[in-house]
Amino acid sequence: MSHRLTVTTPDGRNLDVLVHGEDGQPTVFFHHGTPGAPVDFGPIVKVAAETGVRVANYARPGYAESTEHPGRDVAAAAADVIAIADELGVETFATAGASGGGPHALACVALRPDRCRAAATVAGVAPYNPPGLDWLAGMGPENVAEFDAAAKGSAALTAFLDEVSPPLTTVTPEQILTELDGLLPDVDRAALEGEIGEFMAASFQSALRHGIAGWRDDDLAFTRAWGFDLGGIERPVAVWQGDQDLMVPYAHGVWLADAIPTANEHLLPGHGHISIAIASLTEIVTDVCRLAGLK
Repeated sequence: MSHRLTVTTPDGRNLDVLVHGEDGQPTVFFHHGTPGAPVDFGPIVKVAAETGVRVANYARPGYAESTEHPGRDVAAAAADVIAIADELGVETFATAGASGGGPHALACVALRPDRCRAAATVAGVAPYNPPGLDWLAGMGPENVAEFDAAAKGSAALTAFLDEVSPPLTTVTPEQILTELDGLLPDVDRAALEGEIGEFMAASFQSALRHGIAGWRDDDLAFTRAWGFDLGGIERPVAVWQGDQDLMVPYAHGVWLADAIPTANEHLLPGHGHISIAIASLTEIVTDVCRLAGLK
């Protein structure tokens, strides 16, 4: 069963939430990529049904129908997830984030270990320019240009996103291959065929239906202090990363696995940014639930 709901945070903002599964099932909170938004996606519905896990996917502030939260940092995601968990009657849970969602999943396990018992970051970015990581090295040209703009501040990033975002508001699955051309190795191009391409197109369209606020605030948050210490994480974290990734290079996953003391490494050869999540979706969900002691 799937249903959509609006959760109001203690400070009066609305969060757009899509839930797959039943009350009383172990719950995994999912953090979408950048840009992105929760839309119906067959593989997630299937995984929820087959594993007996409830998957709650919410739009971060500024995406889809979620209220903007200007100036938010990565850490702010933890309080938003707790608000959703309280609304759903969930005491303890696991969390997983893909791409730009990875840091937000880490925020939950770092800041609310009393409630969030394990996390998975799947092709997720590392903190911006930490010692030992050349953050932009290996990224495709579209992402290099985007984060160069983000590093210059809100005005420069807004101008950049205002220029590049319009095609994504009406993008088709076929057009994604062109729009993301420099970010797609062959393995990700193959993964985007059929249902996966349709999902990404729908997610982009939903995310940007009211503008670029969510995308802008994600990028700014990535390039600033996240608001928590990775080295202080005590709960288990699964780090999933492919060595063909041109959106979030392999070195980010290697760095995260080294920086997080509780990391379980899944550093996979032959996978890109999209293919790793699709090929391993069932394993990611069941593994993070196992790490959390929910299954």
